[in-house]
Amino acid sequence: MEKVSKTDAEWKAQLSPEQYKVTRKKGTERAFSGQYDSNKKQGVYNCICCGESLFGSDTKFDSGTGWPSFFKPLNDQTVGEVSDRSFFMRRTEVICNRCDAHLGHVFPDGPAPTGLRYCLNSASLDFTEEDED
Repeated sequence: MEKVSKTDAEWKAQLSPEQYKVTRKKGTERAFSGQYDSNKKQGVYNCICCGESLFGSDTKFDSGTGWPSFFKPLNDQTVGEVSDRSFFMRRTEVICNRCDAHLGHVFPDGPAPTGLRYCLNSASLDFTEEDED
């Protein structure tokens, strides 16, 4: 996988202010405010910054948290995990391995078969709907 690296000015020019705040400054959108929280369409969720395919709709579930949640990524290479000790908490941050965009966090309270809940920000994602052919 080829790394994507851009200057801060390039990211600001490419992304909306909300997307920039979430993906480049590790922000979090308000619960129940993101466009993909209740999305039920079939397709793939890609990184808003670099277009890397990250999560499939077949692993998305309604966690009731107000953020799109998934129980596993498309593969182990595209999504990375980083220890996050901000705000006096111990969490695991989820990033796009291709461009280091902040996507959200992963928690050990998801459904089978993984028991994981990848709790992501809609602002960090771009959805590509499957063709119905």
